Amino acid sequence: MAGVRLANRKGRAVLLVDGGIVDVERGSGGRLPADPTAAVRVWDAVADWARGRRAGDVDGALDEAELGPPVPRPAKVFAIGVNYREHVREAGMELPKTPMVFTKFPSCLAGPRADVVLSSTYVDWEVELVVVVGRGGRSVPEARALEHVAGYTIGQDISDRKLQFSDQPAQFCLGKSIDGFGPTGPAVVSLDGVRDPHDLVLTCDVDGERMQDGRTSDMIFAVPELIAYLSARCTLEAGDLVFTGTPHGVGSTRTPRRYLRPGEVIASEIEDLGTMTNHCK
Repeated sequence: MAGVRLANRKGRAVLLVDGGIVDVERGSGGRLPADPTAAVRVWDAVADWARGRRAGDVDGALDEAELGPPVPRPAKVFAIGVNYREHVREAGMELPKTPMVFTKFPSCLAGPRADVVLSSTYVDWEVELVVVVGRGGRSVPEARALEHVAGYTIGQDISDRKLQFSDQPAQFCLGKSIDGFGPTGPAVVSLDGVRDPHDLVLTCDVDGERMQDGRTSDMIFAVPELIAYLSARCTLEAGDLVFTGTPHGVGSTRTPRRYLRPGEVIASEIEDLGTMTNHCK
């Protein structure tokens, strides 16, 4: 289930192949862009070329500490709140009838090994499956939604609960968009590299303690529904991201509540997509 894995190494688009990297622009003889966001915007061409790469094409070793967010400058970053049944239950809420949509500002995006600088003593974790749009469109029918998806990556919707709930109405966008509060990566993994996006295991450990352990089958609104819902209202563009919600186990619903502390490590993993490791400072 390798599929195409497109990453961002020091601002350049690279493929992850057998533990090494292949530079997209150099490897394609200049036919494809070096910029990672631009590469996602011509996803079909990149994916067609990438499927012909082999271990012999590797031109460097992979050092995940050098990876940035695989799509560093998306036009839009959507996020979906309370989209897992068990998370709704732990929060004491009712199941939503329509997706709860907010935004994360693109400036919050960070790489899969980036440090998370805590903004208060009330910062929480939320591991999420992130959809990467590969083909834009408006009013995309649900039955054809996956035709508009380049692939998936891992995301952490880091949230300052003190800022988020500092007043009424809540400050979802600002409380979740502080610089560095959107680690993503390690790579955009193509659809054929994911066995079943509707039943993937996703976990989050904090300092070695398992905090979240869920499956995407617990989603209330699955990926095709979200694509159809969002595109009925906003024109989707290639490179847009959709954080699809988090499973149960966040710190703010625990008794007692549990938040991130300096020195702790957040390990986020999604089946077929890899792992992110972010240190708190």
